[in-house]
Amino acid sequence: MLDNHAFIRWFRGSSPYIHAHRGRTFVVCFGGEAVAEGACASLAHDFALLNSLGIRLVLVHGFRPQVEERLQLRGERPRYHNGLRVTDAQALLCAKEAAGLVRVEIEALLSMGVANSPMAGARVRVASGNFVIAKPVGVRDGVDFQHTGDVRRIDAEAIREKLDHGNVVLLSPIGYSPTGEAFNLSAEAVATAAAIALQADKLLLLIEQDGPRNADGQPARQLTTEEAQALLEQNAALSPQLAAHIQAALTACRSAVPRAHLIQRRLDGAMLLELFTRDGVGTLISSAPFEDLRRAGMHDVGGILELIAPLEASGVLVPRTRERLEMDIDDYTVIERDGTIIGCAALHAYPGQAMGEMACLALHPEYRGGQRGERLLAFVENQARSQGLAVLFVLTTQTEHWFRERGFIAAAVDELPPERRAGYNPARNSKVLIKRL
Repeated sequence: MLDNHAFIRWFRGSSPYIHAHRGRTFVVCFGGEAVAEGACASLAHDFALLNSLGIRLVLVHGFRPQVEERLQLRGERPRYHNGLRVTDAQALLCAKEAAGLVRVEIEALLSMGVANSPMAGARVRVASGNFVIAKPVGVRDGVDFQHTGDVRRIDAEAIREKLDHGNVVLLSPIGYSPTGEAFNLSAEAVATAAAIALQADKLLLLIEQDGPRNADGQPARQLTTEEAQALLEQNAALSPQLAAHIQAALTACRSAVPRAHLIQRRLDGAMLLELFTRDGVGTLISSAPFEDLRRAGMHDVGGILELIAPLEASGVLVPRTRERLEMDIDDYTVIERDGTIIGCAALHAYPGQAMGEMACLALHPEYRGGQRGERLLAFVENQARSQGLAVLFVLTTQTEHWFRERGFIAAAVDELPPERRAGYNPARNSKVLIKRL
């Protein structure tokens, strides 16, 4: 029963994301390592599930290990300059062979429909073609890259047509020129260019190494583009592969792709956890913060009511009607995390006495800690100072020590503003605490 309850809770919690993602375009980039290690079947199951949920999928595969293997079989050594492959005639031949092999393998996995498997009844249709137009890299630093190319253009119209008909589009890192030549491309470059050209809602980069970490060594769950840029500039310990993925995410987000995600490919079900849970398991990179502290608006009333309902039911907070909350909404500050209100507080001012009440301080149970309460308190204190208030007071029944640890001291009911004193409920016996600003 515990497993059942956990599943029901998770499934209900995923429903906002199921609704939000339906009809959206996601570009997913993954390396050839998944195919080389025989781990692509689980990815194919997840791709099929995303497709069944109405997500428009563009898949971009890499093939580096497959190319390396073919070069070794021919007795050739791979050549790189500044991390970019020099593609001579033999390397191009290996790239073409690898592209065909990997593409066929992925298409075969997406075609599965075996009973009693995750692919049962999936009926995924895969479309591929000459959607990537390329140009040669040319000569850089005196090195002729020969058949290595850059993305010149993505045939977005043709890809959209395939997506409109319910197809999953599969792109290989091979591009074609108007003169009939083929060029070896970077999978990350193809995925980024496709996401930008299609104005995709997300770029998902499945990485082979651990993702970026914060200054304290913990995994970075979200980064703004500014923070990601600073990480690239200041962290010389980043692996070239991880730096390339971060740069791809930055390029996409700076070109109107709302969000890019770095997800550890080896974690089973990582895409599902990233897309259908509030906190995810990867690193989200976006121009706007994933979690934002801001002044509340009328559209936040429902979220605040849902947040404070359990605290009102337990007696921690005084019940508030929707009408009362709507009248006072300008007094409220909220913490919003991916569209969900996870924290709130209100400042009710009594300018005649130069006093203000901090009220309705609430945090979602899953997000207590992490200094969110302190952030709300600091924001309210700054608001009070900006309004010329000299004293901040709270009435509390169960969080006295939290406030005392942050500079509040005990006070008498008689020290409250007359208007607030008249509304004091002796039955609740709330403690009065004040802090001079």
